[in-house]
Amino acid sequence: AARGVSTPDLSIRIKTGPLVLPPPAAGKLAEFRSVIDERVAAFVAAYTAYFRENDARDDVKRTMIDPMPRLTLVPGVGLFGHGRTLRDAQIAADVGEMWIEAARDAESIGRFEPVSRPDLFDLEYWSLEQAKLAGAKPKPLTGQVALVTGGAGAIGAATAKLFAREGAHVVVADLDAAKAGDVARAIGNQSIGVACDVTDAASVRGAFDKAISTFGGVDIVVSNAGAAWEGAIATLDDSLLRKSFELNFFSHQLVAQNAVRIMKEQRTGGALLFNASKQAVNPGSKFGAYGLPKAATLFLSRQYALEHGADGIRSNAVNADRIRSGLLNDEMIANRAAARGLSVQDYMGGNLLGQEVTADDVAQAFLHHALADRTTADVTTVDGGNIAAALR
Repeated sequence: AARGVSTPDLSIRIKTGPLVLPPPAAGKLAEFRSVIDERVAAFVAAYTAYFRENDARDDVKRTMIDPMPRLTLVPGVGLFGHGRTLRDAQIAADVGEMWIEAARDAESIGRFEPVSRPDLFDLEYWSLEQAKLAGAKPKPLTGQVALVTGGAGAIGAATAKLFAREGAHVVVADLDAAKAGDVARAIGNQSIGVACDVTDAASVRGAFDKAISTFGGVDIVVSNAGAAWEGAIATLDDSLLRKSFELNFFSHQLVAQNAVRIMKEQRTGGALLFNASKQAVNPGSKFGAYGLPKAATLFLSRQYALEHGADGIRSNAVNADRIRSGLLNDEMIANRAAARGLSVQDYMGGNLLGQEVTADDVAQAFLHHALADRTTADVTTVDGGNIAAALR
């Protein structure tokens, strides 16, 4: 494994060769994590020394590509490809198999002896070879994996689409598996759809497990799924209120718990994003069944910010209002407008800007928080201007 690679294409995909780890001992995962850290550090140091030594041979100006391994071999476990995108990781794994075949075949009749390190360096840093990769400019979310609950709904789908367009691989999680798959295929970027009942602990765990098995981890979680029920609070059926709390509060806790569990294991921080709704701070008449759990969810987002900022995990909320969706459908819009004595048009544009707010506007707010790496415990208002719902 330490001798080198067999072709120029392999050198630009898996550098000087793979990282090799020892087989993990059963029941000693914590110790294996330390071994991984040590081996990766040694690989990076060796690659950096390799670059500096060979770069000094002439006056050509070169910039060292990042020194992290692209291929890892673990005896008894398997081969792992790494990359900033799923495609890059798959290519690394594919060329790794090609390299193994070449080395194995050479060893079967003699000895696998590739070109020298200086020659390998000239191949890896040959301008025409580097040009193959130079055109792949990373987008703001390249290398990030985002899981969006309620991903087949209006806000969820708009958010998934925007995140994919900005480079993220997206896990579209929704109660309707078929619709989740449709959204994932439509947004592209190797995104996937998964069935997920956010009120069921096993289902939520399964969605996160699928994200890990497909992409290797989770970096951003948009806890968006929800539904609204109407009714006067004094006569509201107790079972309906509890049902709303299960979906509009406890499900957010289930999703956040799984997200934090994974993010702490990854040790790379992360972003928790909650759809809080303006009802959390500005309740509407006969809308308590929805507003009460949303108010609790708003404070849930702040509790996570308080307790997990030290882990590099940012927790923020979006406070949106009057977004046409499965939650706020035409019938409910008509009812809410009538409750306020307004026409539908005046109700939907009833804000300081006098403009209707869309699911795409909410998606932009989620993207803002995904990229704001120095912001946590924030609530971003997306309602066209509603002083009664403004937090500051």
